[in-house]
Amino acid sequence: MTDGSAPHGQGIDLEKDPYGLQAKAERRTAGVFGGRREGDRIVRRLIELGIALSAERNTDRLLEMILLEAKQIYNADGGTLYLTTDDTRGLAFKIMRNDTLRVSLGGTTGKEIPFPPVQLYRDDGSPNSNNVASAVLHRRRSVNIEDAYVAEDFDFSGTKKFDESTGYRSQSFLTVPMINTGDEVIGVLQLINARDHRGKTVSFDRKMQPLIEALTSQAAVALENSMLISEQRRLWDSLIEMLAAAIDDKSPYTGGHCQRVPVITKLLVDAACKSDDGIFRDFDLTDDQWYELHVAAWLHDCGKVTTPEYVVDKASKLETIYNRIHEVRTRFEVLRRDAEIECLKAQLDGKDKAEAEAEFEEKCRRLEEDFEFVAVSNVGGEFMDDEDIERLKTIGATTWTRTFDKTLGLSPMEQTHLKSTMPPPAPHVEPLFGDLPEHRVGKYNHGELYNLSIARGTLTSEERETINDHIVVTIKMLEQLPFPKKMRRVPEYAGGHHEKMDGTGYPRGLVKAEMSLPARVMAIADIFEALTAADRPYKKAKTISESLRIMSFMCKDNHIDPDLFDLFLRSGVWKEYADQYLEPHQIDDVVIEDFLPKPEQLTKVAV
Repeated sequence: MTDGSAPHGQGIDLEKDPYGLQAKAERRTAGVFGGRREGDRIVRRLIELGIALSAERNTDRLLEMILLEAKQIYNADGGTLYLTTDDTRGLAFKIMRNDTLRVSLGGTTGKEIPFPPVQLYRDDGSPNSNNVASAVLHRRRSVNIEDAYVAEDFDFSGTKKFDESTGYRSQSFLTVPMINTGDEVIGVLQLINARDHRGKTVSFDRKMQPLIEALTSQAAVALENSMLISEQRRLWDSLIEMLAAAIDDKSPYTGGHCQRVPVITKLLVDAACKSDDGIFRDFDLTDDQWYELHVAAWLHDCGKVTTPEYVVDKASKLETIYNRIHEVRTRFEVLRRDAEIECLKAQLDGKDKAEAEAEFEEKCRRLEEDFEFVAVSNVGGEFMDDEDIERLKTIGATTWTRTFDKTLGLSPMEQTHLKSTMPPPAPHVEPLFGDLPEHRVGKYNHGELYNLSIARGTLTSEERETINDHIVVTIKMLEQLPFPKKMRRVPEYAGGHHEKMDGTGYPRGLVKAEMSLPARVMAIADIFEALTAADRPYKKAKTISESLRIMSFMCKDNHIDPDLFDLFLRSGVWKEYADQYLEPHQIDDVVIEDFLPKPEQLTKVAV
């Protein structure tokens, strides 16, 4: 214990007195109260406590501070702090302390209080005045009881039963309402069994009562501020989670991505905080920094709100709002019908029936083969080489005759677009599929041949650029938000998950040294979630070993951070995530040594 001249907090046993309340009381008693007027003592005490209360942001710790300080003032054996329930129909137990019974429940203890809320109203809707805590709330004034066993105004039968079962003797009670700046009673503070300097239970000194009332007034304001901050944070959290869910819901094929990436991110960062090896030896996050990371992880893809759905959902090469393979198939149907009509006309003109039908069957066979090739190409599952693309061009050059007006039944926007690319009037001979002027819409080329010729996957270069632009939009959106100083790195964390350690990523082409560790973590989290996701339209869900093998190649190519990938493997983050989020068939046998980065890839740290 420190003397009155010691700096605040030095020498305090934090385990026994976590908030330094006893130390402060003894310091004040020894160095301040002696010879001072009672008013000065009260003012100084309230000022010091007001400062302490206003500085505390954790609601549980604040509640404990309020109750423990009140107990200290009166040297009370026990106390309870109640807060009104959300429906304002009851008083919920939040903190309970009793020195004699060694009871410590609620708050930071993590131990639930097993008592139901005190009901503020009877069944008929009238105020409950039998319970002293309820009565104090309704009357909005304190109640000081010298001995509960002889009190006539309130029902203490429950207290007596409790005493009977524990051997305790509840005697003096001081119950005070907590009134906030809105003139609302938000809680009740109740102290039990004041003790004199010899430890004997006495009544609560009424001269000291104004001090407790002043304390509860200050506490109510501090608690209101703390709760307001907590409510604002809950609102903010709900908004960012709602935005992430909306982005996921926008596309049935990326559902859950924005919600799963934060899980992997936090698991890996937590592993980094716990690790004492390599570059993680001195790495740790404060509560504020954890929250900063939480916000960044949830908002890492917020720019996707501007990405067209058909691009995000493009599961085949000819897909826009719908899969245009149906239009191409219809043209093949027309060609087959034309071939059949030509066969019948030839027979009417006297051509041998068998010869005509043989020619017809041969045309049908070629059409079926060509369409099958086009349809398979549309799926985008196989790599298209130059020979395949040349075959597409040959098939596409086949002509058919359009006999209906192409400008009828269009939306106003389509009509505006066609004014500059007016198609020839019908009838008109056109390629089976091709790249027509009307296929150019803004920066996009919807040309059928152009899209079918995509070498790998289903996206054109313009569409891939649009997908990549979501991170640019993400950064732009986040940099426009007035984040407080302690959250200023949210845009950097969220905007770095497509960067690569060698500087070939996007949008800024950063190298490892230019990226923070959390940003590098998010890159790994984003990749692992994408590889293992079972809801993508363009690929099957990969197993754990397949995903880790791909990531090991990315590590060798210096695309992801080797130190973090090594930690990702050794810490078992991949397994913890897989056990919770992946399908059973995806979880196969993994030998992490097969994927670990080589020692020379890891950052050397001086011992």
